[in-house]
Amino acid sequence: MLVSTRILTAVILTVWATTSCQVKTDRPTVDVASSSLSNLSDCRTIQHEMGETEVCGQPQRIVVLGPYVLEYLLSLEVQPVGYADHVAFHQGDYTKPSQQIPYLGEQITQPIANVGTADLPFIEAIVKVQPDLILGIDDVSANQYETLSKIAPTLLLDRLDPEHTLTAIALAVNRSQQVEQLLTKIQQQITRGRETFAPLVATHPQVLLLGSSDFPEVYLENSDNSCSSLIKTLGFQRVSQSAIDNAGSDAAIPLSLETLPEFNDADLVILFGSNFNDLKQFSGLNNFEDHQLSKLRQAWKENAIAQSIDASKAGKVYFAQGYLCASLPGPIGTELYLEALKEQLLSEE
Repeated sequence: MLVSTRILTAVILTVWATTSCQVKTDRPTVDVASSSLSNLSDCRTIQHEMGETEVCGQPQRIVVLGPYVLEYLLSLEVQPVGYADHVAFHQGDYTKPSQQIPYLGEQITQPIANVGTADLPFIEAIVKVQPDLILGIDDVSANQYETLSKIAPTLLLDRLDPEHTLTAIALAVNRSQQVEQLLTKIQQQITRGRETFAPLVATHPQVLLLGSSDFPEVYLENSDNSCSSLIKTLGFQRVSQSAIDNAGSDAAIPLSLETLPEFNDADLVILFGSNFNDLKQFSGLNNFEDHQLSKLRQAWKENAIAQSIDASKAGKVYFAQGYLCASLPGPIGTELYLEALKEQLLSEE
């Protein structure tokens, strides 16, 4: 299934159901040494988007559906045994994660199973790794929840509530003491970012935020998603804010290319791009940014309307990877996103 930045940042209706964790009776017996009576009594009831799930003991075999939850798990210094990305960049198991999983692979210390994609996981592959915990997000994996919860305790979390997501995952893996530290780390990153970008905000405050996965189709980025919210937090003002307010909470607002000159009051344009249509041309993470953005950069350069706006004439159009900012809103992604913005926006300052 092809996934665009619009899907990655969409707010889909939350499905609420009250479900307790279910364990298959034919699951392999765990070694006695790791299943003491104290573990059986060490149970936590965790609230998430599908209801409540009980997790007992210390999960050792965790399957993760999507980079959003993988980032938080790795931030808590816990390793998964299986992973499903949003996009099928890699076929086969992740035998060399650092070369096969964008951004997060370097923090995975051993080979792990590839269990499909977050919206369409391979159930047989998940069963094979014998998980004792499954983590995902509700607007991608909700239709799989009943099946997944029969394999292992399953938490499906809200992408738009990162603090609760981190707290729930930490509780599930017995790392609650690290939550405050990680939240503080994110805030410190943002504070430093505001200081770093303050001179640019003072001289170029008005920013037009666009997205595109199939140029010349473009859309206005909604202020509710992680790609655009950080830009606003840094102090920039969105020239399209009134249009977004009038449109409601949609993740993206389609924009006719012919209307771009109406936004000539923008000092800067940031275009969030993604390319999930040419996966056969994807040759590894060494060309990930080029794979995601090169076609968009070229198309923008060759389009007469795009080149006619003031920001293009001033050389103030920048391109950012939608996969990064939409998928990784936590401490790892925030740092990478800020560095990417700094490299582009401040390179001439």
